[in-house]
Amino acid sequence: MNIPYKPLLPQTEQPIVIIGASGIVKDAHLPAYEMAGFKVFGITNRTISKAYDLQKQFKIDHVFENIADAVKSAPSNAVYDITVLPDQYIEILEQLPDGAAVLIQKPMGNDLAQAREIVEVCERKNLVAAINFQLRFASFVSAARYLIDQGIIGELYDLEFKVTVNTPWELFPLIKEHPRLEILFHSVHYIDCIRSFLGNPKIVMAKTAKHPLKKLSSSRSTIILDYGEDKHVVINTNHDHHFGPKHEESYIKWEGTKGAVKAKMGLLMNYPDGLPDVFEYALPKKDNENEYEWTEVKLEGSWFPEAFIGAMSNLMRYKEGSDSILSASVQDVLGTMKVVEACYASSKNGGISFDEV
Repeated sequence: MNIPYKPLLPQTEQPIVIIGASGIVKDAHLPAYEMAGFKVFGITNRTISKAYDLQKQFKIDHVFENIADAVKSAPSNAVYDITVLPDQYIEILEQLPDGAAVLIQKPMGNDLAQAREIVEVCERKNLVAAINFQLRFASFVSAARYLIDQGIIGELYDLEFKVTVNTPWELFPLIKEHPRLEILFHSVHYIDCIRSFLGNPKIVMAKTAKHPLKKLSSSRSTIILDYGEDKHVVINTNHDHHFGPKHEESYIKWEGTKGAVKAKMGLLMNYPDGLPDVFEYALPKKDNENEYEWTEVKLEGSWFPEAFIGAMSNLMRYKEGSDSILSASVQDVLGTMKVVEACYASSKNGGISFDEV
């Protein structure tokens, strides 16, 4: 079976201006853009030396002292790539030219109120704005989406994310101390990916937990999204599995009335080196029979860095008119942030007390 999964690239050159020079820019944004042949016109960062370091390593035309200089020098069709922390988004968005295309690092704000303010600024300035939820464009997600959209595995009734790994939070010092660590900065990817398949849930139930020996606000979560009586949708994350690789897990599983898909997300295992992804689908050996056969398909690319090509390509193609849908528009992602807010409310308020029964 031929499964299309690679992103379509833009038909026109749209120079990129990167705002921020953090580790993810070095490890994902710039390698992805280099792979895709995207032109990086310039970069700016508060610590300007980091921007110059990236210029030396990658093909970046200009380094700018500040955002104002970058905007002043950028071509009129430039795409702005914001890669800093959420507290800075609104200040930066206000400085961009009206009508510009902009890709904003996830999450869309620290909370729902900030997310709404970001949407307001983008709409007031008529920005073509998307959030960089690149998991939507990972090769294994795109391949699964094709099988589901074509009806090959039937009606989707079960969708599960399972992550049991040892996450080295020390590699993320800028977010490690955040009071909303696990769901806002990690499980938000899975919430957004689920919404890209099923839309908004009816009910949200969640519990996010700390580790007794770690100074983290949260590092494990269980999230149940209610899409009706015939669907089971769950996210289970445990970033504290420091007992060796034998029982680590990292996968997405889609089950439908005609078949199933399972994707191993190797990136999260043995992070940051990662392990290979594995993509498999199950279909009946014969029509109208219940004996299934699993088939593994070798896919090129992974979540990092290749999925970043898809996120930027979709924005560029939408801006030029070759894509009719901006997949992770700020308006759509507002739904993701509503689910995140509901998760924290559910975790705080709790369920039914055992003593009350």
